[in-house]
Amino acid sequence: MDAAVESYAGYRHPERPRAFLWEGERLTVEAVEQQWRTLSGLTFTVHTADGRRFTLAYNEAADEWSIRPS
Repeated sequence: MDAAVESYAGYRHPERPRAFLWEGERLTVEAVEQQWRTLSGLTFTVHTADGRRFTLAYNEAADEWSIRPS
């Protein structure tokens, strides 16, 4: 699923997700719990301001995000 993620872009893109759209709702990232690199790009487990957890994965080659509840 292609997704819209707002992220901080420092010396590399993306550096940290700030917010994202999930089922038409804009969710603010309260905290990044984990961050790791896969062969395709960066992946983050995030905690939203309303207490939900999601995994956001950025595919560098395709320049696309995917989102799934954790």
